[in-house]
Amino acid sequence: MIASNPAAGPVPDARQAPRQFLEHLYRVAVDRALPLSSMGAKLPKPPNGRTLVLGAGKAGASMAQALEALWPADAPLSGLVVTRYGHIPPRPEGLAQRIEIVEASHPVPDAAGMQAAERILALTQGLTADDLVLCLISGGGSSLLVLPAEGLTLEDKQRINKDLLDSGANIGEMNCVRKHLSRIKGGRLAAACGPARVVTLTISDVPGDDPAIIASGPTVPDDTTCADALGILDRYRIQIPDAVRAALKSGALETPDPKDPVFKGHEVHLIATPQQSLESAAAAARAAGIEAHILSDEIEGESREVGKVHAALARAVAHRGAPFAKPCVILSGGETTVTIRPRQPGQAKGRGGRAGEFCLGLAGALMAQQAVWALAADTDGIDGVEDNAGAFVTPDTLSRAEAAGKKLSDHLDRNDAYGYFDAIGDLLVTGPTHTNVNDFRAILVL
Repeated sequence: MIASNPAAGPVPDARQAPRQFLEHLYRVAVDRALPLSSMGAKLPKPPNGRTLVLGAGKAGASMAQALEALWPADAPLSGLVVTRYGHIPPRPEGLAQRIEIVEASHPVPDAAGMQAAERILALTQGLTADDLVLCLISGGGSSLLVLPAEGLTLEDKQRINKDLLDSGANIGEMNCVRKHLSRIKGGRLAAACGPARVVTLTISDVPGDDPAIIASGPTVPDDTTCADALGILDRYRIQIPDAVRAALKSGALETPDPKDPVFKGHEVHLIATPQQSLESAAAAARAAGIEAHILSDEIEGESREVGKVHAALARAVAHRGAPFAKPCVILSGGETTVTIRPRQPGQAKGRGGRAGEFCLGLAGALMAQQAVWALAADTDGIDGVEDNAGAFVTPDTLSRAEAAGKKLSDHLDRNDAYGYFDAIGDLLVTGPTHTNVNDFRAILVL
């Protein structure tokens, strides 16, 4: 495993140290998404009343600390934020804690997340028009802020969530379902805050940066319907209790829509996006003398297939110098998906996430292409539920894996990217980054 280095310091030479160069670009992208650097410009003035902070997401703790550092010391500030286990950064020396931070499970919710959601909803009681609610929302909040709709248990939500994750549904589809099966998502938290003013500060981890999708939009209007949610559940053959199915059919679980007056005067500010991080990485590459091309920050699809498409582009550049001239780095972001394949009898369970599976598809399609190196990693530092952020692909990936007794097709069959890249020392391990703008992919062609 390869531990990460901070983005600060000398820039590695792309030709002499391609893997270190790619990792440097990743760190630059992550640093751009850290909340302290961009939150200040979006903060409102303190209100006449009190300021309540509510939040959820993988970046929740770092957002809370940034707010504590930026908010006037003489202005009241209190609240509760929930983040993923192990995602609370060290507290800066001298920074007083004014916002409580708790931890819960991601990607499958747990009782701690439900308790946090109940407490957050309870804190909205008694708010007045003189009060301000600052909501700190980032990716991962859907699982961390779990409050099942009537007729659902936590166990039901855990199973449905896992089934959605395994189904290959995209993030918009998953969050449509989550909103309609929740008492706090899909704008319901904002509705509970009335008559206080609500200002949402969010870090986007979704294609298109739609605040209604980020963490299932607990503070913004929802333009999806119960019928949409039911259609998604049926499409992926996900079972729900009969009473909940009936409630969806009747529209009893509808969320507040954009016409709802509850959102009047509310504000939403994006403080970090995938595109901004990709642009920062591109600028860092160009400063090092390597031209950079951003394909898109909205790429979706099956991870292994997206890897094959990227490989086709990289091979064209390597062979013909088109559509991009060499040397160059090709960057992309978004949120791909992994459909979990059924295991054969006696077959070991695979390990890995979207970034690793992308790398499997990429490595196979590159076919040991010379002068091409790649890195795919999740910007939160965790690929799926493992301890790695992602993995590297090099010109000799296939030969080194074969020497280690690893067959790429076997690992694809059981979604075991972790086992494949771990065996050849090509996992990127960073630990939690305390932010999240989703997938980061960089392919270097020399």
